[in-house]
Amino acid sequence: MLLTIDVGNTQTVFGIYSRDSLKIPGGIEPDAKRTAAQGLTHHFRIATRTDRTPDEHALLLWQLLSMSGIDAENSFSGAVMSSSAPNVTFSLRNMVNRWLKLEPTVVEPGIKTSMPILYDNPKEVGADRIADAVAALDLYGGPAIVVDFGTATTFDAINQKGEYLGGSIAPGIEISLDALYRNAASLKKVELVPPRSVIGRSTTESIQSGALWGFAGQTDAICGMFEEILGKSHIIGTGGLCSVVAPYTKKIEYQEPWLTLHGLRIIYEKNLSTDKFEKKS
Repeated sequence: MLLTIDVGNTQTVFGIYSRDSLKIPGGIEPDAKRTAAQGLTHHFRIATRTDRTPDEHALLLWQLLSMSGIDAENSFSGAVMSSSAPNVTFSLRNMVNRWLKLEPTVVEPGIKTSMPILYDNPKEVGADRIADAVAALDLYGGPAIVVDFGTATTFDAINQKGEYLGGSIAPGIEISLDALYRNAASLKKVELVPPRSVIGRSTTESIQSGALWGFAGQTDAICGMFEEILGKSHIIGTGGLCSVVAPYTKKIEYQEPWLTLHGLRIIYEKNLSTDKFEKKS
């Protein structure tokens, strides 16, 4: 099996792909049933902590795997990861080395993606954004736009040629709401669910309206401007809060919660032989 790890600023996601997920041909039509979840047998989400040691990460992962009936020591033949937190990258790399006896493939400068990065400085592009773009191109082709609702809300543009053009970065929903609560003494935290109407009849509903329809409107506006450059595009939403906001947008066509993990799987395939991987289930 293949272990995929996506380290975000707020949460870290572990995904496990079966050997049957390898060598799946790409470039299919958008209406086909193949999604980023194909071959993904298990997934776990933990809080990102920069002070966790490799052994602490191993303990958490082993407990999660044990609850799912997976023999961690003998199940994995490969590991791949993306990370936006260097300290966590170091800890997880050492965890994989020590406890899984593997050298993880890390998405970093020099990694093979088969996608030209047209950023002025390609090294500045986040590893998760590269994985998202690779996955979107594989599943839907170009042009494509990926909207990732994470700690930041990122928009990534892939053109018809399969080139990564760049994108847009905005403060994420939770960051924005935390700033609102922190700086407005009379406002309190609320559950991010749709209110009865876009016109809120209470402070709680007004905050919910501003968050849901505000970020939905931001998504539609930026994606619309991207399409003025790219042309009509496949627009894919992902990230922890995608399912909350996407239903209120007009532009997002597909929701792929495991898009980053799918991109990591593809990048792993492009950089390592699958012979060893196929020896284990």
